Amino acid sequence: MGADRRYAYGAAAGLLGDLLLGDPRRGHPVAAFGRAAAAAEGALWHDHRGWGALHTTVCAGGAVALGALATRAVRPSPAASVALTAAAVWAVVGGTSLAREAQAIGRALAAGDVEAARARLPHLCGRDPQALDADGIARAVVESVAENTSDAVVGALVWGAAAGVPGLLGFRAVNTLDAMVGHRSPRYRRFGWAAARLDDVAGWPGARLTAVLAAAAGPDPLGAVRAWRADARRHPSPNAGPVEASFAGALGVRLGGTLSYGGRVEHRPVLNGAAGRAVRVPDIDRAVRLSRRVGLLALGTTLAARLLVNGPKGRGK
Repeated sequence: MGADRRYAYGAAAGLLGDLLLGDPRRGHPVAAFGRAAAAAEGALWHDHRGWGALHTTVCAGGAVALGALATRAVRPSPAASVALTAAAVWAVVGGTSLAREAQAIGRALAAGDVEAARARLPHLCGRDPQALDADGIARAVVESVAENTSDAVVGALVWGAAAGVPGLLGFRAVNTLDAMVGHRSPRYRRFGWAAARLDDVAGWPGARLTAVLAAAAGPDPLGAVRAWRADARRHPSPNAGPVEASFAGALGVRLGGTLSYGGRVEHRPVLNGAAGRAVRVPDIDRAVRLSRRVGLLALGTTLAARLLVNGPKGRGK
């Protein structure tokens, strides 16, 4: 069995595992990586970009090296190779947990329990929940579903197709480091610079593929493309912009605007403002359904691209 077939079977099994099981409640590998990265931060932190770059190199490079060693160890066994890929995909992909959290908030809002929705929102994103009413929470959830479809699903599949298990683990490591130290707080403005920039680079291809697939799979493909072209570049994030704009156009809603993170207020541009309406609670389920379709299409697209690039040699006999 060729390397491409091993990867294809493993990736499909891993995504199926995520769909059926979601994330483990205890002992998640990403949480273990986060603890290791935090320990490394404790040893390396200085208010300097160079030390932050070293921290990023140690943590992300360690994840890639672990993936490479594991891949080499199981190479003689096709079954073990498939199992390793499946385990890696299941560990780094978070589509089902994303959907569950979003729908739990949606159910609370639908029942009129805004306080319960506010209490649950930090499980999904870093917004200040007390500053949001029901419509603001719904908008935050839809934006988080859009952005995390790229970060937690499509981006990982892109790098897995490109570089196998090392690519899967490396992408998730970079994305996790960005969430930990990449924000612009006084402590991390310089130390987290390398992690944030590397995350921008690593997330670039997955974000564009997510935007394309959201347009293809959404109820309004032309609206998605129109919003992407008109508004994506106005977003402060080079990767969240295309994804959120495409989701906004596909769903026919307005995203963006004023938001608050950690007591810091940001006034972001409105995406799909000319054609969209305000987000409503039922749009959460619509966004989740679109996210799931995008994830499945991403699996097929990335596997097809890998097979096409590598040709018969990579497929084996």
